[in-house]
Amino acid sequence: GLPVMEGKAVLFKSFAGIDAFPICLNTKDVDKIIETVKLLEPTFGGINLEDIKAPECFEVEDRLKQICDIPVFHDDQHGTAVVTLAAMINALKIVDKKFEDLKVVVSGVGAAGTAIIKLLVNKGVKNIIACDRKGAISSDSQGLNKFKKDISKITNPEMIKGSLKDVIKGADVFIGVSAPNLLTGEMVKSMA
Repeated sequence: GLPVMEGKAVLFKSFAGIDAFPICLNTKDVDKIIETVKLLEPTFGGINLEDIKAPECFEVEDRLKQICDIPVFHDDQHGTAVVTLAAMINALKIVDKKFEDLKVVVSGVGAAGTAIIKLLVNKGVKNIIACDRKGAISSDSQGLNKFKKDISKITNPEMIKGSLKDVIKGADVFIGVSAPNLLTGEMVKSMA
């Protein structure tokens, strides 16, 4: 809502000297969001999208990047991914591990989870297992939407099946961006 957007505008000004203007749209219609942003484009130097749920957020961002001449950034995806990467960079210094040697389990393949996975793959993580509410996804999983199917092609190289409890065994990192209280003490003990 508006208070969150106002707060983020303050952060843009405080940390980057950027004047930001919170604009909330009273629609969830993808075409209306895109049309409105395109009409506002000449007024702004960049667009920070917020609170658009998956999978609609992917379409909105992708289409706007194609038609706009200014940067378009979906904070729920990329802001969360950048903060996660920063935390992992620092954590890996402490435990003296490398990205390419990690087993990472991500619970949640929505906006944040998808962006986190893509960023970690780009950073060199080779063994990521993404889980949705049905468990681990892989390239042979049935019933995945287009976006989960894309993620399934870059994750789970060993095609591991099972629930979060099954696949977290031996993991170095757990990233939860789905629902609260999924991770138990027993699951943490089963990690590396």
